Amino acid sequence: MPLTAIAIDDEPQALDVIRLHAAKVSFLHLEATFTDAFEAITYLQTHRADLIFLDIKMPDISGVDVVKCLPRNPMVIFTTAYSDYAVQGFELDAVDYLLKPFSLARFLKACMKALDIHTLRSEEDPFIFVKTGYEEEKVRVDDILYLEADGNYLSFVLPTRRLLSRQTMTDALQLLPPGLFVRVHRSYAIAIRKIEKIARQEITVAGGAIPIGASYERTVADIRASLNLP
Repeated sequence: MPLTAIAIDDEPQALDVIRLHAAKVSFLHLEATFTDAFEAITYLQTHRADLIFLDIKMPDISGVDVVKCLPRNPMVIFTTAYSDYAVQGFELDAVDYLLKPFSLARFLKACMKALDIHTLRSEEDPFIFVKTGYEEEKVRVDDILYLEADGNYLSFVLPTRRLLSRQTMTDALQLLPPGLFVRVHRSYAIAIRKIEKIARQEITVAGGAIPIGASYERTVADIRASLNLP
């Protein structure tokens, strides 16, 4: 299943590298490249892209703000020379984060992640495999209410049970289709479709209260607006 993609970077040399790498990835079709982020946003109003390679630090608008302006919900691989933006990128459910200069092997690994997610999104009833101890259990994505982190362990909370897995929140969010789950606290990420109510300091999911972290208040406000909640 081929992926259509575009790349946005204010440095032409960086776009040249992406073009060269993309030409060697058989399942990736790089349809367009842009040095002007606003031109790319306009392009995406009328053109479909499964994946965007996006620089974070640009002169007129940051890559983070570009993601917030997009009319649809494409997958994003951030590309940047600044490692301190990694956490911010993953909080936006980015597929991956490529630190310049990156090799073809590293580029291919990121593209493979995107292909896996794209395949998962295309299924009528998407699922993931959650590693619990020495076994892996198949879990329907739609059954997951929220994720709860505790150190190096993470609970996948389902309607009738919890699955405990040894992984980080970042690892878990990379398994899930982008756009369906959002991090609202350092220790919690919730299924957007399962939200019942948003209050000042907590979100109700399946009758349970999930706290809102101070640094995630803006994210929650955006969710409230998108869901037309009071």
